Amino acid sequence: MQLGVQYNQMDKQLAVYQHPVLTVLLDDSKNFLDSITFQFDPLLSCKNFTNPLETISFLRLAYQHAASQYNEPIRVGYDEQTDSLEQRLASINLDPIYRTVTNKQRFEIPAVLVVDYSMSQMSGMKFCEAIRELPCKKILLTGQADEGIAVEAFNRKLIDRFISKGDPKAIELLETGIVELQREFFLTKTNTLKDLLSRHTYTFLTDPAVSVLVSELSARYKFVEYYLFPNPDGILFFDVDGNATLMVLATQQNLITHFEVAQDQGAPLDLLAALQEFRLLPFFFDTGGMYLRDIGNDWLQYCLPPQICRGQQDYYWALFELPSHLLQGPVYSFAKHLYDQGLD
Repeated sequence: MQLGVQYNQMDKQLAVYQHPVLTVLLDDSKNFLDSITFQFDPLLSCKNFTNPLETISFLRLAYQHAASQYNEPIRVGYDEQTDSLEQRLASINLDPIYRTVTNKQRFEIPAVLVVDYSMSQMSGMKFCEAIRELPCKKILLTGQADEGIAVEAFNRKLIDRFISKGDPKAIELLETGIVELQREFFLTKTNTLKDLLSRHTYTFLTDPAVSVLVSELSARYKFVEYYLFPNPDGILFFDVDGNATLMVLATQQNLITHFEVAQDQGAPLDLLAALQEFRLLPFFFDTGGMYLRDIGNDWLQYCLPPQICRGQQDYYWALFELPSHLLQGPVYSFAKHLYDQGLD
């Protein structure tokens, strides 16, 4: 199974960002846990526990630590010219989102919990009740006799899925369920930020066609994480080794703006014609995003022919190699994380 961003036919939504995270498994049988994780995809990072109380302590400590690292970069300010509450302004700094790739801790967030229902110290139901305030998604492993209890737990929103240990496809269902719930974890986590951003500039965040495109590119190029990129608008991908690829996304209006600025800057006629006819997509990373007179005839190195994603509107897109200096720090790759954890 490819553990890049997965395309779910039932849920064509795009989180503001997504990266590999930790899956925590709890069962009082160490042999059972070792057997499960041995069969998982090597890129699925897992941590096993046999003691419920130790697991609770680990989860709570992990989220306390993560709270200081992953707060959404939203600050609410006020228009100094008015006292009206309706005139509140949301000031959003997006750069910290993609610069998360320099943070070693991002892969250690416990996003999904897999817990066995029948444990000697504490039932899986009681365990899920004890941590119900935590944002991790939960899968309950059951025996056939426990399925009624699992349905009740699901209806009470104590768990997000349940899987029977006796199902011949239990491992496959579990691995697929983990990947899908990781995706839901980030959708839930970034929902407020996404709602603010998609009302204006970043409309592609709510376009199902762009979500499908992100999933297809992730599978094709084996990208394992992505982040919203603010200038130019797009999605920044990383593969397991930390190599960065930027998908620039532009509407026709964006390209018209590029044309108008380039025209004012006395750009070469070939560039102006290509922009006017939507035949080139620019990424002027050395000049803050737009063509400047100093670029002169070197403009071609900043441009690629676009492809079109036809969604709620047409998006012109192309994949660019991202200059490393834009990240303002070294990338801590998922491969390095697995190596440091002894999981490679």
